[in-house]
Amino acid sequence: MPSISGTGKRKDTYKNFKFVVKIDGKEVLGVSKVSSLKRTTEVIEHRAGGDPSTVYKSPGQSKYDAITLERGITTDPDFENWAKKVWELGKKGSEVSLADFRKDITIEVRDEAGEKATSYSVFGCWVSEYQALPDLDASANAVAIEYIKIENEGWERSP
Repeated sequence: MPSISGTGKRKDTYKNFKFVVKIDGKEVLGVSKVSSLKRTTEVIEHRAGGDPSTVYKSPGQSKYDAITLERGITTDPDFENWAKKVWELGKKGSEVSLADFRKDITIEVRDEAGEKATSYSVFGCWVSEYQALPDLDASANAVAIEYIKIENEGWERSP
């Protein structure tokens, strides 16, 4: 069986349930779900005036989809504190330092032994949506989840 990477060492792909999220270099506890990293490049269609039957395509602007992080509710206020930085900007008379308004985050994919297999750096992140509590239901059997939606200015795989 050929290897995935071509090195001849690893034959299996990595699982999607072993990962760690770091903000400011600090591991975020309890993150149970991270949405996909997705980049879309707009397609610009054009044609030459003398060639009416051929449409040419060129790359346009690229955009990066927002990322959501979900975790069980804990006493850790990091999600809420980060989200507050956005909403406090609009408050009359409040002065907020923008030094840590945008943050770079790291998403590490781990192997079966829990060692880092690969990682992605996500740049210029800020919280556009924050859910502090889900619907509460006394007859349900589920973990209470909080989540943040993070806008970003791009990502890349770390070497």
